[in-house]
Amino acid sequence: MLAMSQVALALLAHPDDAEILCGGTLIRLADLGWKIHIATATAGDCGTMTESAEAISNRRTDEARQAAALIGGEYHCLGELDCRVVYDKPTVQKAIDLVRSIAPDLMFTHAPKDYMMDHEIVSMLGRASSFIYGAPNVSDQPAPDHKAIPHLYYCDPIEGVDPLGHPVEPTTVIDITAQMDRKTQMLACHDSQRQWLRDHHGMDEYIDAMQRHGADRGSVIGVKYAEAFVQHRGHAYPRNDLLTELLSRQMMI
Repeated sequence: MLAMSQVALALLAHPDDAEILCGGTLIRLADLGWKIHIATATAGDCGTMTESAEAISNRRTDEARQAAALIGGEYHCLGELDCRVVYDKPTVQKAIDLVRSIAPDLMFTHAPKDYMMDHEIVSMLGRASSFIYGAPNVSDQPAPDHKAIPHLYYCDPIEGVDPLGHPVEPTTVIDITAQMDRKTQMLACHDSQRQWLRDHHGMDEYIDAMQRHGADRGSVIGVKYAEAFVQHRGHAYPRNDLLTELLSRQMMI
């Protein structure tokens, strides 16, 4: 097995998805010295009822950079269109090239089944790129020295249920109680989305909803707040639960 370079990548659909779904876990990894990359397929150009696509995209990517910077992370965007992410050769290539440039030991992406199709397509992009990025012929970019298939974790779908309302049973639940204040600060960087949710979803509880779900997952393991994941354990992927190994060890120090 190759030695780990301690690099984690969250490849998700929209700015703010990482902060909602795995922000606390990313904070814990950053505190262990891991390099954190947050990438989105889109700049969130449909996340407004009043601004132009260009204006909201610029605003949301700035918010994403600010949030990532709070934990010393780096933000990337594939430049796809919000609510129109597709699984095609050009988009798969973008994902492969990104993962190849980062060569993560650990990846997070969306649940395979979620409430919106952008999430499901990005889940496929994350799975495809994590598997093949190290193959010499798959990209014109130089092959990285570190190119093992990473540990891959699917974040909770929104509200912890699949599109038919069935609860998703996690394989891994991570205590983020001590990180909740910082996770909240990261999410609060995405100020544009509070107004979007009020206008489009009819809800004014952007941060409260995130905290409620964290409390619900925390109850699974008897802590105040947690984040939950399902580990991808198919052929060729690592099957040991790296997140639990790393972060349980951290709790014991």
